[in-house]
Amino acid sequence: MVDIHCHILPGVDDGAQDVSESIRMAQQAIEQGIQKIVATPHHRNNQYENPKETIIAKIEELNAVLKAENLDVTILPGQEVRIYGEMLEGYEQGEIQTVNGTHYVLVEFPSNHVPRYTDKLFYDMQLNGILPVIVHPERNQEIIERPETLYQLVKKGAIAQVTAASVSGHFGKKIKQFSLELIEANLAHVIASDAHNTKSRGFKMQEAYETIKAKFGNDMVYLLKENAELLIEGQHVYKQVPERIKKKKLFKLF
Repeated sequence: MVDIHCHILPGVDDGAQDVSESIRMAQQAIEQGIQKIVATPHHRNNQYENPKETIIAKIEELNAVLKAENLDVTILPGQEVRIYGEMLEGYEQGEIQTVNGTHYVLVEFPSNHVPRYTDKLFYDMQLNGILPVIVHPERNQEIIERPETLYQLVKKGAIAQVTAASVSGHFGKKIKQFSLELIEANLAHVIASDAHNTKSRGFKMQEAYETIKAKFGNDMVYLLKENAELLIEGQHVYKQVPERIKKKKLFKLF
């Protein structure tokens, strides 16, 4: 199993605070059946700056530690980029770390809205061969209230990644319901942990896939797992025709 979104690098953001915690996270990942983890430290989110060259160096160090600990899991380079208007320039200047060096890049929106320039930025990114992967759209207030926003972005080529803990109900029943609606409407293409530690923000991948299996069957589980594999290899992920979420009860996160 592949996890494309995880904060396992030590001491770089609000994820693992030291190498010991990274080791514990790796152990928990292995217990979940995960063999490959894309380390995705926050970048450009007003608190953390983790440019590409820093990430590469730290991943090499962590892989050496995990190998010494006989932990059979491989850490791959990635980055969770808070959307900003000059993302394309950041990529061209070597600041942006794509998922395992592919043409996919994880993009995070502010929690309460989707910036107005998103559509144009995503268009320009794709024109330059970069595919945006929208992380945890199920926890974005504007998308919750107006799923049409996500529908339009996916329709125009973006990919969406839903968090395992959302699917399994750890962010509440409403977030779980909305996550399943996104999957059903072909508005979610990959599941990832977004794990930050082993306690309050663990992996929850097995739990999420069990929930998906019960709701949609094995075929959907296979598709989502396969997409994570395809994504780290830089290949085209499976995308069904997106559908609008017809009935959506509005609610607030807070």
